[in-house]
Amino acid sequence: MSATPGQAADKDLLRFITCGSVDDGKSTMIGRLLHDSKLIMEDTLHALTKDSRRYGSHNDGVDLALLVDGLQVEREQGITIDVAYCFFSTPHRSFIVADTPGHEQYTRNMATGASTAQLAVVLIDARKGILQQTRRHTYICSLLGLKHVVFAVNKIDLVGYREDAFRRIAEEAEAFAAPLGFRSVHVVPISARDGDNITERSPRTPWYVGPALLPYLETIDVYSDVLSKPFRFQVQWVNRPHSEFRGYAGTVASGRIRKGDPIVVPTSGQRSRVQDIISYQASHDVAEAGDAIVLTLEHDIDLARGHVLCAPTELPEVTNRFAAHVLWMDQEPLISGRSVLCRIGTNLISASISIDCKIDINTRVRVPGNSIGLNEVAFCNLVAAAPVAFDPYVDNPKMGAFIVIDRHSYRTVGAGMIAFNLDRRDERQAGQRTVDKTARAALKQQNPAVLWLTGLSGAGKSTIARLLEARLHAAGHHTMMLDGDHLRGGLSRDLGFTTEDRVENIRRAGEVAKLMVEGGLIVLCAFISPHRAERAKVRDLFGPDEFIEIFVDTPIETCIARDPKGLYGHARSGELTNFTGFDAPYEAPDAPEIHLKTPGLTAEQLADRVISVLLARRLIARS
Repeated sequence: MSATPGQAADKDLLRFITCGSVDDGKSTMIGRLLHDSKLIMEDTLHALTKDSRRYGSHNDGVDLALLVDGLQVEREQGITIDVAYCFFSTPHRSFIVADTPGHEQYTRNMATGASTAQLAVVLIDARKGILQQTRRHTYICSLLGLKHVVFAVNKIDLVGYREDAFRRIAEEAEAFAAPLGFRSVHVVPISARDGDNITERSPRTPWYVGPALLPYLETIDVYSDVLSKPFRFQVQWVNRPHSEFRGYAGTVASGRIRKGDPIVVPTSGQRSRVQDIISYQASHDVAEAGDAIVLTLEHDIDLARGHVLCAPTELPEVTNRFAAHVLWMDQEPLISGRSVLCRIGTNLISASISIDCKIDINTRVRVPGNSIGLNEVAFCNLVAAAPVAFDPYVDNPKMGAFIVIDRHSYRTVGAGMIAFNLDRRDERQAGQRTVDKTARAALKQQNPAVLWLTGLSGAGKSTIARLLEARLHAAGHHTMMLDGDHLRGGLSRDLGFTTEDRVENIRRAGEVAKLMVEGGLIVLCAFISPHRAERAKVRDLFGPDEFIEIFVDTPIETCIARDPKGLYGHARSGELTNFTGFDAPYEAPDAPEIHLKTPGLTAEQLADRVISVLLARRLIARS
């Protein structure tokens, strides 16, 4: 930071990416920018000349693409695989450029580079014109909130510097970009290999009257947008070096803040004022978008990583239900209804994703679908485990972007861009406030929850559940019971007993239970549900204290002796395969809320114990 955060010295940096289809000349163009700006050291140029003889794609001269194609496999294949970042500076501006791969299978790498960029340079081969990957990358740039795009029509020398070839591509590019929401679209003819229109206008394209690429990048304004937006500060961590100091560290996402300004935590409504603005250098009176600071407040309020601070007069959206575009980046497809983790700013939260429709990247037409594969885009509805503060991505990318994380492997599997608040849409459509779970539960005067009974076949789950429902009903509670017989007689009658079908059956049971909890009910679910991971996925559908796992722990010898449906007998004779407890495993809960050890106890006594725990947890009240 300078003496005042956000001053011009910190605002002359432009982050941009190069993207487009494979072999359109992205790496060569960056190399040419560096070479013609006289930014390559003599020893580097000497090494580049040597490498060009071994790896270069040009028969004569230096292959400038090798400056950024750093991986050995990239040099051998002549392609870019990873994202290569390069810093350079001119008298007018500093630059960080991300050279991103053109191959479709590396689209996630391209999206990674675009996620922090302010401008995109999309390369187009003048001989081939606009290809599918050109459209894909341009569309992804728009989804990721880039407001400025340059279409660099490369290899213009290979079409004889013809104006008609350039005009045809320029018109098609501008037409494709028009509905994507870019604030500026510039098209320039270049020859990355020979340097035409890279750092200065080329005499070989006298028909082109616009600026060369580098002068355009040096002068375009990309900062006024973010400074004009409402103040947003995402808390990254609480700085508490000793008992006399409490500060909140993070980066100003948008707008500016001054000492003495009022602030509010939108998810809780807590208010205070800014006492001080601190950087690693000193105290400041003002901070602006992009500044990394520590804020101290006049009051001690409940703040933690993931919270957002904003001005009381310019509040973000707050909801746990929102619609978003999702770009999928994993080999395993996204199936509608999947439970994931979402990192929105500094906030990590559990959520479920339901696919509304898929989007054809080439035509932008929405098509039906309940799954998307690698590099596909869908418009989705997400339900988070708790309310989150955000702005629509189109208004404020820092506040509307999120990444999707697999909750078991912790791989990043997707990128999301929030479109709007689903609650507000519902309110507009209904003309009144939405009736939600809290309102329905209040009408029933109870706390909705799921009592999930798990255990071996014959353990007594359904018997205990029926007794529990009868006692809850007698006490005036609104309940519903679900078990395997209920679902397999209707909703899951299309499923068998393979591992995949069992997993799907539990997923459906969880979704039905979730809807019933939304209705304010206490739901009793009795399912073998043998896998911890599947039970965990169901748990993730619910809020804190809404999911009560009850392990009905009955020895298998007792279950076999009971065998109420004759299933163990069929399994022993070979008529029934993949039967839990016989030739398929059962994974007992690690830490259930209620552990019922059944030997020596009647079903009534076990039900009494559950009721006593529910009373202690204040899920139900004494009648």
